Amino acid sequence: MNGWKLTRKSQVVNNIAILIGYGILAYFIGLQSLLLIQGPIVVMFGVIAFWFFYVQHQHERTYMQWSENWEYLFSAIKGSTYYKLPKIFQWFTGNIGFHHIHHLSTLIPNYNLETCAKENPILQQYVRILTFRESLKCMFLKLWDEEQQRMITFREYKILEQARLQPIKMEVLQNRHHNQLN
Repeated sequence: MNGWKLTRKSQVVNNIAILIGYGILAYFIGLQSLLLIQGPIVVMFGVIAFWFFYVQHQHERTYMQWSENWEYLFSAIKGSTYYKLPKIFQWFTGNIGFHHIHHLSTLIPNYNLETCAKENPILQQYVRILTFRESLKCMFLKLWDEEQQRMITFREYKILEQARLQPIKMEVLQNRHHNQLN
């Protein structure tokens, strides 16, 4: 537990140093200028971070199971993606594109995720690989279809629901027609 106390102390010292740094910046350039510079950066980062989290878990063939059927390995490999990015973006994002490996073990540091993937090719064999272009399709996947075991769009749901209700509607219409005749 001493390691955690040291880590916590290090985090507190780091946070205080950041606050002091921002305080000094605000003093010299003004609070309004600091917020006008930092605000858009924080918002843009938030949007990008949300996007990464979303597409790495909401892809079409993701893995979702009720707790009694849930499997750790399947969840890690099939429930997340390898978001294949150009090297510069891979570096900027701390290799988070290797999300499936991160899910297997959060103890692997981000700078070792790519090495882990290369040294264990079997991990790449079963994971869903997404490029940026392919990830754009994930934006419309909102609902989990239990029967098909995949994410679907609202449009697909509407089509599936209409097809499912069609026999019921026909039966109701036939019953109405039969009742009117009697």
